[in-house]
Amino acid sequence: MILMLGNSLTTRNGMPDRLAALLGREVAVHARGGARLAEQANPATRLGAATAAALAAGGVDALVLQEMGHGPVTATGRFLESVARLAAMAREAGAVPVVYGTWAFGAGSAALGRLDLSPAEMHGAMQAALGCVERECGVAVANVGAAFWEVGDGGAVGAGLLAADGVHPSGAGSELAANVLAGTLGA
Repeated sequence: MILMLGNSLTTRNGMPDRLAALLGREVAVHARGGARLAEQANPATRLGAATAAALAAGGVDALVLQEMGHGPVTATGRFLESVARLAAMAREAGAVPVVYGTWAFGAGSAALGRLDLSPAEMHGAMQAALGCVERECGVAVANVGAAFWEVGDGGAVGAGLLAADGVHPSGAGSELAANVLAGTLGA
């Protein structure tokens, strides 16, 4: 079974069901809107307790980790600590950890405006943080954010991949995310 930890960037548009169909595998999800990986790594929280119990019960062969959309940029250290802790928990349970690398927010979105970054700056910071995950934590990254950027010809997130809020994926974005994740998990 694949266990996905995340928030609405994971659950939007039924993406876990799309992933399950692509891989022909069971996919379970522990998520809530706005959740961070630090919450998933803390057994004193509802999500953290559920994650610890699922790993202890066995049967999880891959643990997908998705951080709050801006977390890798605005709280890089906390992101890396959470990934390292969850990766250790996964490995101890015999599961392979994989980070679901998300995307830069859309130009003109309120969320990007609050960060005071351009899409290119956010994308660069996200890619740097994901590189640290691979180097420092030894965790593979399903780099959905890079795929979104490539569709946009390297200048922005590809047209049609984001919902109107500029943060969440559209249906096409969720489909691309499922395909990138399937490629990483199926490898």
